[in-house]
Amino acid sequence: MIRETELLAPVALTDARGNLNPAAVGYTRTQLHDTSGVTRRAWGRNKRWEYWSVIGPRFLVSITVSAVDYAGVQEVWVFDRESGREWHSSTIMPFARGVELPDSLGGGPARVATKNLTAVVEPRDGGAWRLAARIPGAEVELLATPPVGSEALGVVVPWSSTRFQYTVKAVAIPTTGTVRVDGAEHAIDAGGTAWGVLDHGRGRWPYDVAWNWAAGSGVVDGRRVGIQLGAQWTAGTGATENALFVDGRLHKVSEELEFEYDTSDYLKPWRVRGERADLTLTPFHDKVSRTALGVISTRTDQCFGHWTGWMATDDGERIRVDGAVGFAEDVHNRW
Repeated sequence: MIRETELLAPVALTDARGNLNPAAVGYTRTQLHDTSGVTRRAWGRNKRWEYWSVIGPRFLVSITVSAVDYAGVQEVWVFDRESGREWHSSTIMPFARGVELPDSLGGGPARVATKNLTAVVEPRDGGAWRLAARIPGAEVELLATPPVGSEALGVVVPWSSTRFQYTVKAVAIPTTGTVRVDGAEHAIDAGGTAWGVLDHGRGRWPYDVAWNWAAGSGVVDGRRVGIQLGAQWTAGTGATENALFVDGRLHKVSEELEFEYDTSDYLKPWRVRGERADLTLTPFHDKVSRTALGVISTRTDQCFGHWTGWMATDDGERIRVDGAVGFAEDVHNRW
């Protein structure tokens, strides 16, 4: 087990010189970090993004608005689980020109507009988020609304005083709205509940890095359950991004979990294990992404599926996650 500090008061991520503020290292249950100083120095290593994944009974949607100093990497993706069809557009914008991102989470909208892609991630009153995007053949207009009292996991991962990441992960967010594909409009939650997952990131990264990330959302045994898991990139830092959410309450899992999966066949079941977790994801779709453009090279296999197994709360109660829907991914970036 790892000893992690829970932060309870607002704090700046960086100090006056633009390096990591040691007092910012720890985890939170709500947004407390001021990340406005990230871009003050180390041009070329700064990474900022807003990512949302929404998983509905029929449609999967993802939206990325990002800036990595020398480029802006944007993506909108819509997938129809019934037909297997997908609508996708991505673009890399030199020097992230035209990308709008707030200094800190909730500080304003994230926006981007190009010839074949427009996207908006916009905070609304009461903690809700408007998610809107348009690409050729597809358009989405969604509202992700966390129930009152819902917590989110904020974590600072400290590789060094000059390389660090602040991430906020929120899962199991009920989401409503519409998906329009080829002129036909569909409710994102038609036939069930659609779940939103947020990944907010601000930091300075090494050039070559790999990670696993997994998330899950659902109602199991009458409780709203959220799964948030990560590995590789946090190893040895004294921080983890592992947590269980039960009816919006965060239970921090301060241990490095083991991901097991087959890189020759990503659609085989994934296993995630530790003292407080024993989970299996059975995938139904692998979203494969590959980029090789100059200094940017990325490889992602994001496998969507259903979870079984359990995670333990802070007081040791084992919470079943059977039937929760989500994903697990294997990523290697040179960026």
